[in-house]
Amino acid sequence: MEKDGSLLDEYVLSLVKSSRPRVCFLPTASGDADHYVVRFYRRFSPSCEASHLSLFRRDQGTGGVEDDFATHLLAQDLIYVGGGNVVSMLGAWRAHGLDEILRQAWRKGVVLCGPSAGSLCWFAEALSAFHGAPRPVQGLLPYSNCVHYDAEPARRAEYHRFVGDGMRAGFAVEDGVALHFRSTRLAAAVSSRSDGCAYRVKPAGDSVVETPVNVTYLGTDAIDIPPPAAAVEQPAAAPEATKHKALGVGPTAAQPVAA
Repeated sequence: MEKDGSLLDEYVLSLVKSSRPRVCFLPTASGDADHYVVRFYRRFSPSCEASHLSLFRRDQGTGGVEDDFATHLLAQDLIYVGGGNVVSMLGAWRAHGLDEILRQAWRKGVVLCGPSAGSLCWFAEALSAFHGAPRPVQGLLPYSNCVHYDAEPARRAEYHRFVGDGMRAGFAVEDGVALHFRSTRLAAAVSSRSDGCAYRVKPAGDSVVETPVNVTYLGTDAIDIPPPAAAVEQPAAAPEATKHKALGVGPTAAQPVAA
């Protein structure tokens, strides 16, 4: 839900094989901010069966999920996790059992995506602006993740330092860039900006190596996503499968959802 465009949203929807996909928004990281929920419906309700799940508001409003979170989320084509405080979000998810429900959704093949905290949450470790040290997160993807790589310059140095000190190797993305995974393998990196960049960051001896990832600009480039590999290495927390999809997005700095 970028403020100045919808290229990444359109890309995410293109992964769903439905003329009117079921899309559920989890605004937990923002404390279920009303303006964020409104923006979600304005963006997705014209072409989707849109809903949202609030953990902090008693009055869910139109489209809100009141009970039986598992049944609703597992019936979705796409689950969109909003940005904000990833640590608080994960605590709320665990208290309500959403962490396991989302793991089931991933195993089922539901497309999981989101900006900022909505990207960090799918990885094994994350570097968050709210809490400096690396944080264990959902662990669906066996890598670390760092977002806002260009908008917050200090993150680059911190990410390199932590990876050098033992944090998992992983991926860093600039704002407006998304990483598309099929199961646990990177299938593509796409961007709503013509100059958007992503990087693979890993330790190499006593130093840290940052390697650019090929990024496709969605404004003009067509993209052909390769099929999942026949065999993939899964994180210990999830069984082997080949149909899972996850998209991690770094939003534009102008968005109020930026962590």
